[in-house]
Amino acid sequence: MTSPSITRRGLLRGVGTASVLASCNRPKDKPGTDTPTGPAVTDANAPAEIGPDAVPLTLTLNGKPITLAVEPRVTLLQALRLDAGVTGPKQVCDRGACGACTVLVDGVPRNSCMMLAHDVAGANVTTVEGLADGATLGALQAAFVEHDALQCGFCTSGMLMSCTALLRRAGNTRAPLRAEQVREAIAGNLCRCGTYPNIVAAVLKVGGGKSEAEG
Repeated sequence: MTSPSITRRGLLRGVGTASVLASCNRPKDKPGTDTPTGPAVTDANAPAEIGPDAVPLTLTLNGKPITLAVEPRVTLLQALRLDAGVTGPKQVCDRGACGACTVLVDGVPRNSCMMLAHDVAGANVTTVEGLADGATLGALQAAFVEHDALQCGFCTSGMLMSCTALLRRAGNTRAPLRAEQVREAIAGNLCRCGTYPNIVAAVLKVGGGKSEAEG
């Protein structure tokens, strides 16, 4: 009596069936195995602190401590405009390309549209509103007006924040600013009206530098 021949298809089918049966009979949550123990974490029973609901966010905004209820998915720009009511930072490109949403986070200029709000928990955030003393404009804001450094205004708040950071850095060195330093500082801020020369002149006025026209 001849033994039945084993075909390639039959062998593969048998191996596949055996694998399925083995997986069905595999013990679960057995100590010492790679199978994770405990209930799986789903959206329904996930810890509240990671969302999706709003959770408390505490920061210092323009010198005043505030606490907001913000969902973890919300950007800093959205939280400032919609939750804190601070509309100086503008939402223009919403992808970190234009600089209109620039704010200072612990003194460093950052694109607020590219940061999650909860990334600044406990930080000191300054917007263009924080440059004025009530109804009195700050020195840089007044220089922008004097030198006609703003036209449509969409880029202005971001420009002011980038230039404020530059002036603070220059103040630490006590050296007069140069025009190329200003241009480098605002390289990430786009002005669609083309007022770059006036912006440079305004910053140099405050920073103690000379404009290119003055030599």
